[in-house]
Amino acid sequence: MDSHESKRPDDDSKEWKLIEEVLMASHSEQRTARRWGIFFKLLTFAYLGVVLAIAVSASIGAGVDNKHAPHAAVIKVNGPIAADQYASAENLNVALRDAFSNEYALGVILEINSPGGSPVQSGYVFDEIRRLKEVNPEMPVYAVIMDIGASGAYYIAAAADEIYADKASLVGSIGVIGSGFGFVEAMDKLGVERRLYTSGEHKAFLDPFSPQRAEEKQFWESVLKVTHEQFISQVKLGRGERLIDDPELFSGLIWTGEQAVEKGLIDGLASSSQLARDMLGTEELVNYTLHKDPFVEFVEKFGASFGKGVAMFFGDQMMTMR
Repeated sequence: MDSHESKRPDDDSKEWKLIEEVLMASHSEQRTARRWGIFFKLLTFAYLGVVLAIAVSASIGAGVDNKHAPHAAVIKVNGPIAADQYASAENLNVALRDAFSNEYALGVILEINSPGGSPVQSGYVFDEIRRLKEVNPEMPVYAVIMDIGASGAYYIAAAADEIYADKASLVGSIGVIGSGFGFVEAMDKLGVERRLYTSGEHKAFLDPFSPQRAEEKQFWESVLKVTHEQFISQVKLGRGERLIDDPELFSGLIWTGEQAVEKGLIDGLASSSQLARDMLGTEELVNYTLHKDPFVEFVEKFGASFGKGVAMFFGDQMMTMR
């Protein structure tokens, strides 16, 4: 070999290791610069997206309000019925009053897709529907059960003039449940002592770490029984003689829409659009359900997604730079 020919350093030599470190550092810097570039581009697009959303929201707000033409007023009862949920009595009752007060509303359709929830919240809605019907008896109210209308959701539906569902919908579950756990034996095995201080003989009767007492169990069952009887009374008030004489009706069982027709729990099989056409003579359905402002909801989702993206980006950076 010619002595003037360049010689490649040995793989283990200091020169070669230095070359490797320089190349890797250069590559890492390029990757970092590229990632920052992508990050700021995404930030720019996100900003433009927010601006666009504001413009779209404003244009929708300035558009024609369908509530000023004949229509069916739709109120959705979705998810758990509770004070802190969308399907709360406060939200549903505000929507009901809005629908009843609109001269262009031909009728109200309750679109129900809920497993139930608080008997108190359901009772408030039931009572409000009955009150509004007394004030405006000409306004028809229909309930349409979609996937499920059970327990407290059926409680609300019972206030409607008529109830409809799909043949495969789940309907019923007219009952009350109270559940919990008992950890007394587990605590004994672990050698854990329960120290509980109360004022009132039965103040801690639902405490899962204390032994269950027969008289307290009997008392709690009596409370559930009274609540169940209230539930049954309201369903009978709403459905009347359409209910068949069957003790299983109020046992907590649940039926398909097809079976529910036979038991008098519902009046037939139909969808919201079908009821609007056949019963109210309109193709227009207007949603009265209270919900978050679309822009606020968009910003919340954007904030969560943006935060996740930033975390992932800097997580990758940390892994790259280590």
